[in-house]
Amino acid sequence: MENDERPGTVLDEEQSWDVLRRCGHGRLAVSVLGNPDIYPINYIADHGVLLMRTNPGTKLAELTVNANVAFEVDEVADGEAWSVVVTGKARVVESQAEADSLDKLPLKPWIPTRKYTYVEITPERIHGRYFEFGDEPERY
Repeated sequence: MENDERPGTVLDEEQSWDVLRRCGHGRLAVSVLGNPDIYPINYIADHGVLLMRTNPGTKLAELTVNANVAFEVDEVADGEAWSVVVTGKARVVESQAEADSLDKLPLKPWIPTRKYTYVEITPERIHGRYFEFGDEPERY
């Protein structure tokens, strides 16, 4: 039987970074004591890391308990899509000098709230795919 699966085109690391730099929003997956959580976030890709802002709460507490994270972005356009998954380590930015420097980046909260804590995600693995949309093939 012929296989009609078309899983998409694998993106190389630079193509995946291009998608990460374009998107600006994605989903952060964390896990504490075997319980996964996923949070929508906005972020910026800067100098080989992903940066986000947050407040004290569940997400930040989970990141400090288990720094292993996954991050996923999807970009959908007319007839095509890109998807990139990053796995790596999250680090809360503790240095005020570093936070002051990050304040200069164009990273603002989505909603009218103050988010003073920066989190940096250093990728250990990046993998992405490109998809062309199309109709389902006819059955034989």
